[in-house]
Amino acid sequence: MKALQIAATGMLAQQTRVSVISNNIANVDTTAYNARRAEFADLLYQHEKRAGAVSSDAGTVLPAGVQVGLGVRTAAISMDNTRGSLRQTDGDLDLAIEGRGYFEVALPDGTAAYTRDGSFKRSPEGAIVTSDGYAVQPELVIPEEAIQVAINGDGEVYAYLEGEVQAQLVGRLSLALFLNEKGLEARGGNLFVPTDASGEAQPGDPGIEGRGTLRQGYLEESTVNVVAEITNLIEAQRSYEMNSRVITAVDEMMDVTNRIR
Repeated sequence: MKALQIAATGMLAQQTRVSVISNNIANVDTTAYNARRAEFADLLYQHEKRAGAVSSDAGTVLPAGVQVGLGVRTAAISMDNTRGSLRQTDGDLDLAIEGRGYFEVALPDGTAAYTRDGSFKRSPEGAIVTSDGYAVQPELVIPEEAIQVAINGDGEVYAYLEGEVQAQLVGRLSLALFLNEKGLEARGGNLFVPTDASGEAQPGDPGIEGRGTLRQGYLEESTVNVVAEITNLIEAQRSYEMNSRVITAVDEMMDVTNRIR
């Protein structure tokens, strides 16, 4: 009976949905995390009678056919691109992006990755790096004698040196845009890498050509809505139970068939 396999695809789909929901809930406090959503599509259909087929010698046609669906499949797990609210931290190197854009960081293998997590630190050499020690691009080095760092909305980084009134311009941070942000591949560690679906990175100065501006002393919070995720979890659980009941019903029907004498 096809219903047995169809119900199994439904259970597998809801398992995937629960995995996505659990990952969202686990990252409720992750800086700049964007909630994910599982999307589904129906499988192929078996045509037992096609609509429009000739049904008599007089040339009449069937106004509606008979199509039996074969279940459901996971079509995509898409990322919500809405921006999280800003949380004040007062950290000199804590940066939030107000609007579109990603910071570029250099991975150990020389490739570029991108992030919206602006909880940056200073390396032993004074470079601005991520929490994992990856250098932010373009690489900026803060003088060792700097007593304070100021970063304006346009990404300009200034260092205040002891005994000097005028701040020293260290450099300027940039932001990268992508034509399709949902096409980025998550690498973990709040990092993304471009794919053919996302398009190439388009770096530029903050506040220009659609890029957001920077806010020093703030971090972007996760976009996970815990109440919505719990509601979705209950829905997924009920859907899983209904599909399991279909399997139970099919099993009982097959048992009745086997006992026919």
